[in-house]
Amino acid sequence: MTASGNPTTAEELRGAGLRVTAARVALLEVVRVGDHLGAEAIASEVRGRVGHISVQAVYEGLHALTAAGLIRRLDPPGSPALYEGRVGDNHHHLVCRSCGAVADVDCAVGHAPCLTASDDRGFAVDEAEVIYWGLCPACSTARSTST
Repeated sequence: MTASGNPTTAEELRGAGLRVTAARVALLEVVRVGDHLGAEAIASEVRGRVGHISVQAVYEGLHALTAAGLIRRLDPPGSPALYEGRVGDNHHHLVCRSCGAVADVDCAVGHAPCLTASDDRGFAVDEAEVIYWGLCPACSTARSTST
């Protein structure tokens, strides 16, 4: 543990049962400081930190980190997978149909709580994944000024 009491990235990897490598440390740190990054962007950032790393090693590392619950994979339909460091809560996402921007949004509110399925079919539901689609503020402004 660091002096502030927060575990280091290496300690988090060990705590999740993962072997600590420079590439995994860099992957986890890049995803956590990034904003819904794709694998190519992550690979580029990791290469800037540790030198050469193959795309296959990046995908394998992202898979291991996701399986360990250290990062989250988001699969917006029609888009490549994105990765984020915000885990352990039940947040959802806003996705712009025009530019692809992604933003976090806390749990859905309203009449139907986001963890209540109309028919859970016997599943023990522990997470709901909701994607809200629309236009981000920049694309909405651009569209309204072009018409």
